[in-house]
Amino acid sequence: MKRTLHIFLSICLCSTIVLAPVHAKNIDADRTVAYYNDVRRVPVSQVKKRNEVPVEQQWKLEDLFANQSAWDKEYQVVKDTLKKVSQYHGKLSEIHAVKDCFALEDDISLHTERLYVYASLLHHEDTAESAPQALVDKASKLGVEVNEALSFVTPEILSLSDEQLQKLVAAPELASYQRTLEEMIRQKPHVLSKELEALLAQAGNITQAPSTIFNMLNNADLKFPKIKDENGIEKELTHGNYIQFLESSNQQVRKAAFEAVYATYGKLKNTLGATLASNINKNIFYAQARKYPSVLEMSLYGDKIPTEVYTNLIDTIHEALPLLQRYMNLRQKLLKVDELHMYDLFAPLVEEFKWDIPYEEAQKMVAEALKPLGKDYLTVLNKGFEDHWIDIYENEGKRSGAYSWGAYGTHPYVLLNHNDNLNSMFTLAHEMGHAMHSYLSDTNQNYRDAQYTIFLAEVASTLNEALLMNYLLKKTDDPKAKMYLLTYYADQFRTTVFRQTMFAEFEKITHEKMEAGDSLTPQDLSKIYYDLNVLYQGKGMVVDKEIEMEWSRIPHFYNSFYVYKYATGFSAATSFSKQILDEGQPAVDRYLGFLKSGGSDYSINILQKAGVDMSSPEPIKQAMDVFKGLIEQLEELTKNS
Repeated sequence: MKRTLHIFLSICLCSTIVLAPVHAKNIDADRTVAYYNDVRRVPVSQVKKRNEVPVEQQWKLEDLFANQSAWDKEYQVVKDTLKKVSQYHGKLSEIHAVKDCFALEDDISLHTERLYVYASLLHHEDTAESAPQALVDKASKLGVEVNEALSFVTPEILSLSDEQLQKLVAAPELASYQRTLEEMIRQKPHVLSKELEALLAQAGNITQAPSTIFNMLNNADLKFPKIKDENGIEKELTHGNYIQFLESSNQQVRKAAFEAVYATYGKLKNTLGATLASNINKNIFYAQARKYPSVLEMSLYGDKIPTEVYTNLIDTIHEALPLLQRYMNLRQKLLKVDELHMYDLFAPLVEEFKWDIPYEEAQKMVAEALKPLGKDYLTVLNKGFEDHWIDIYENEGKRSGAYSWGAYGTHPYVLLNHNDNLNSMFTLAHEMGHAMHSYLSDTNQNYRDAQYTIFLAEVASTLNEALLMNYLLKKTDDPKAKMYLLTYYADQFRTTVFRQTMFAEFEKITHEKMEAGDSLTPQDLSKIYYDLNVLYQGKGMVVDKEIEMEWSRIPHFYNSFYVYKYATGFSAATSFSKQILDEGQPAVDRYLGFLKSGGSDYSINILQKAGVDMSSPEPIKQAMDVFKGLIEQLEELTKNS
């Protein structure tokens, strides 16, 4: 598959599910296990300026570019190289021209990626500095130029006859580009004429309107009221502190925040309903224009994911709903409330538990936990720890959250804002999972085949968390610590598998209704969403009426048929971890093969070769077996407490 310029993909593809960064969308924040008591921010007075941070705590950007002069030089090289692209116009029926054009495309793309990544990493060290932001802008504009200059390649090749295309695929000189060409041919039935493609491109600014309007309403215009906190002090409710209010140990505070948020969205239900319906209509327009049977099939086509993966997920989770409802009953007992409400789902289950883990100790514990992955994996992991892949602590102006990012040909980089607690240790394990995936992919695949898909992205990071959790559960004998860990892990299942699957089912129902010619009023959207909540949560808890408006605040509904990947990725990682712990070396070898595969095949095939068949319900069932085991352990601890 062609490795397209992916430099503008949001880093949030790799953002931690443990500590959601500022830019992460609300759905990512909802996946956060937000009830942690030990997430303690460094006091502002103790936050260092960037020039005060010891070099041993910083990542080493010199591994990308030695200095600004080297960056400027490479920028000019790309600008000069771009001038060579035009010589291939009208010549892409010739084998040698296709080969040389692809090689030039790779060279330009790689160097543009390096320029953008370096500029962004430098900017994230201190976002208040203007010079790095100027570099980001400069690299972004260069990326646009590159995409425009290379935009003729695919249409020109696809304008060839079927016979000419097959000759290109069969040509020995193009063996390393065979998958690129095969993927172009696979996409051909859905590629329109140059004129219609140009028209669709021009329509892009219009069809982005639903998402743009939602974001402006949600982020700029929407204002929440003030509510009283645990001490009776009035505080303004915001997107940023909503989850903190839901974490309150005071049920009335949680209730007040919950009702205030959805009452605010309710006042805009007609506008938000029309906006979401318009987005669904936009999707239907593109599916019909590109001759796909449905929006779902269009959305899955790019990664060649069978629709059965989507439907199997929903069906298997339906079968497992009694487990979720069993956990809800347990949550009610642990919270000691007469009724469990929707606003109780983030309330802390283990009170006042502190677990101080200095960074150096966190590194050692992560390495110990990942020993099942073998010596070679640990060697690279420790290299990452020792060779300045990681920017560790918060400093003034530093970008919040955590991510793993990098450019082909250089080791990955990991941004942290580390606190000495359990949450930060899981973040470290998670991001190093991404980093290891990228490192092993890049060192075993060529440039085009190294970039793995979003469908695969969360597997390696979540597997590291699963192995760390297994290690910690085995290590501790403290019932309170064990309860803390088990509730943490159980809530990951609740938010990442069950909740995201419910979102996925909502998308499927709403799209199918509009594809069948039905209209969707705000009342329709609310009823569909409320009924799904009743189905998932069960009759053992109170499904508050206000939750019917939650559809109106989920940004990922404007990136349709995407959220299911959270649930499938988590399930695949859980399946891998179970196989590794049960089977040992054979499973480890399969898993390392997965990491090294990058994007050299379709995602479903890569997982299948490694022993996880996402076209079947088995990995999801294996994940549910693990969830069941967590519940049983929690029930036993509760019984003995």
